[in-house]
Formats: sequence, structure tokens, C-alpha cells
Amino acid sequence: MLKIIRNRFEQGCKTTSYPKEPINLYKRYRGLPKINGVCDAAMVRQCAAICPQDAILCEERKIDLGKCTFCGRCENVAEGAFVTFSQDFGMGTSSREALLCDGTLPALAEHSKKHFKKLFGRSLQLRQVSAGGCNSCEADTNVLNTPFFDLSRFGIDFVASPRHADGIHVTGPISKNMKTALIATYEAVPSPKVVIAGGACAISGGPFYGSPEIVGDLGALFPVDLYIPGCPPHPLTTLHALLNFFK
Repeated sequence: MLKIIRNRFEQGCKTTSYPKEPINLYKRYRGLPKINGVCDAAMVRQCAAICPQDAILCEERKIDLGKCTFCGRCENVAEGAFVTFSQDFGMGTSSREALLCDGTLPALAEHSKKHFKKLFGRSLQLRQVSAGGCNSCEADTNVLNTPFFDLSRFGIDFVASPRHADGIHVTGPISKNMKTALIATYEAVPSPKVVIAGGACAISGGPFYGSPEIVGDLGALFPVDLYIPGCPPHPLTTLHALLNFFK
């Protein structure tokens, strides 16, 4: 026991001070896209043509963050004449429409924040459901339980049973084989409950968009309270969304 205590003092505190202090990510991280609204229309169409997700809306000059996998191909066109990616990781939003990005940070609805804080106070228990995902979203969500992020210090935990949960955090494109299990999990969570769509797959189908073997849109099954874009969402994107929406 004394050895453990000594090691703890030697190591010091490993937990990040975020959100009290800002945190800088590696320079290659692709976060919120910056969009040149006055870019030549031909350049916009060129970016849209090479987008593997059909995430670029030419007429509106926006990017659908719900479809975008942040591959960066559009940024390579004419050295980012239309799109460049910033280091802003705060991209979670309470509405699907807000993910149609024009280069500004999506805004979480204030009424939702107050509503859920009143319901759940300072404690939130979530059941994570992988609905046919590749495990990337799940892996980056699990990272939040490590000492560096220490999600539980905010009163947020992932639990084993939906009956002990306040809501579900869904990742993956919702394959046909997982649809029934997902619905059963949702129904097992006591009301009132929250639904979180994590990652491009749960929001729009991601790389599997248009496949007849998936649902591809969690909103088609249940009302979604929080959307967290990315492929996969960075742990800080998920943390930022949870803290700003529920705390």
C-alpha cells in the first residue's frame, strides 16, 4: 500500500485541466472546417466532386458534418481555396440541421441544456451501444475513462445495463442485425431519457451511406437529443458536447 501511495506522489496528477484551461491538439488534427464563402463556384464543384461522402453542398457552400469523415481531400484542392480544417473540436449540436456547417461553430440549444440539467442534475449515466460500427468510435469513447480525461469527475459514467441508464450513446451505422437489439435497449432505459448519436455512421450512415443493409440515421428510429460528428469523433469532441449539453 505504501508503495502505491509513493508511486502516486511520484507520478503526480495525470488528468487534464480541461475545460478550466484550453488544450492544444496535434497540428494534423482536423476539426471544424473553415469555409471560404466567396470561393469560385467551379472550385466548390471540384471539391464536391471528389468528396467520397457527398457532404459538400455546392449551392449553400456548406459542409454536412453529419456525413463528413474529415478525410481532408477537399482541403487539398487549390491549397484549401474553399475548405481548410481548424483545430476547433467543439462540434456537437442538438439539431441535425445545425450540422450543415458554414464555417462557424454549431450552437447547442440553451433550452435543452437547462432542461436536461433540471432532469439529471450533476449525474448522467449512459449505456453505450455499438450498432454495427468498426469500433473506432467505441475506442475513442472508452478513452474518456482513462486517467487523462477522467470522465467520471464530471458525474458522467457509462453503465452496463440500460435499466441503470439515463440514456443511450449510439455508434455505428445501425445494421439490420443490430436494429432490434438497439430498439430493445432504448425501450429498457427508464423515461425521461436522452439519445446521443456519436459519429458519422450513427448520424447519416457514414461510409455506408445509402446501403440497404443499414438504417444509417438514428433519428429515423428515435428523437435524437445530441449529435456528435466525426469519423470517429475525437474524445475531446465528445467531452465538449457532453459538458456543454448536460452541465
